[in-house]
Amino acid sequence: MGPFFRAICIVLLALTAAVSLASVGHEDYPATDEAERTANNDIIFDDYRGKGCVDDSGFVYKLGERFFPGHSNCPCMCTEDGPVCDQPVCPKIHPKCTKVEHNGCCPECKEVKNFCEYKGKTYKILEEFKPSPCEWCRCEPNNEVHCVVADCAVPECVNPVYEPEQCCPICKSGPNCFAGTTIIPAGIEVKVDDCTICRCHSGDWWKPAQCLRRECLNGQTSS
Repeated sequence: MGPFFRAICIVLLALTAAVSLASVGHEDYPATDEAERTANNDIIFDDYRGKGCVDDSGFVYKLGERFFPGHSNCPCMCTEDGPVCDQPVCPKIHPKCTKVEHNGCCPECKEVKNFCEYKGKTYKILEEFKPSPCEWCRCEPNNEVHCVVADCAVPECVNPVYEPEQCCPICKSGPNCFAGTTIIPAGIEVKVDDCTICRCHSGDWWKPAQCLRRECLNGQTSS
């Protein structure tokens, strides 16, 4: 091959290389960048599958080692398929538990409610109290408050009064009833005027008194 043909071949090779470079656009570069990012991720986030296990703090454990993934997890065994963790049957938490800690494999009750709450106040178990003069309450062992409201009897008088710290009204002057507009004591006959004698109904203090009016002469009753 003469010098002329060698020169032509060199020119053709140069043109081919130029065309190849020109055909490569910017859209081809992201693939290269993605490959670089993947390589970098492999460095930052090592894949330990089949090699070991990693806990929440980043510590690596060998296959066959037991470890705790986190402070509140059950112990795990590092296997080729990843951590295989214990799943024990944890005891039930007491329904009265007010403070539960999750620092181990199973939750633990650290404080049990041993009091009752009623209208913003706390009471000990079996403690009795009166939130009002007419209520009697007790803190039951189930942490519930049971109250009984007083059932007041009908007063035996027409002028009952309420004393401080007492629920039911009382008759300070004893049983009585009305004779017209006059209050008379029960159990005896009462002369309400010169010609009228009245008596309360026995047991029915709310009824008006039974009165007997006699003929009068100069303020004296006739027999």
